[in-house]
Amino acid sequence: MADSSVIPLWHQKASQRAEGVILWDYHVICVQKKRNENSSSLVWDLDSSLPFPSPLGTYVADSIRPSIQIFSEFKRFFRVVHAPIFLRHFASDRRHMKDSAGNWIAEPPSHEAIVAEDGAVHNLNEYITVSPDDVVKNVEADTVNILFSEKLGVVIGEDDLLGFFSLIS
Repeated sequence: MADSSVIPLWHQKASQRAEGVILWDYHVICVQKKRNENSSSLVWDLDSSLPFPSPLGTYVADSIRPSIQIFSEFKRFFRVVHAPIFLRHFASDRRHMKDSAGNWIAEPPSHEAIVAEDGAVHNLNEYITVSPDDVVKNVEADTVNILFSEKLGVVIGEDDLLGFFSLIS
């Protein structure tokens, strides 16, 4: 039975399988695109067993593995948010790290919970809730403008991920 709220990624440290495959309910990575440089974008994934950082093309091929046919319910979508915008607007009081009785599922980080610039204390669900209707259908230069202006960025399908980052200058 598949759970449509999880997606597979490979080469993940939390996995107990040989190829490092694990099903995440959501996963956060940082893609660094250096301005005015022809160098490839770099992926910073704290949970990956791949080189740190990894070139975006390598990360996509080895961790996302779009070449592997997966069930449609596991289709991966990527919410891409510009870091300065994310840092101003994201908030998490860690409620997602507790069970239904209010007990910690895992030990929380030692740093303070993240509060948004506007005082919001929890909006994680706004960032991780993604549906096929949210996905940009035609990735083009105008899509990049949305990235630099919208709180929740843009949602890209896995087939357009590399092309999207190639549009960012």
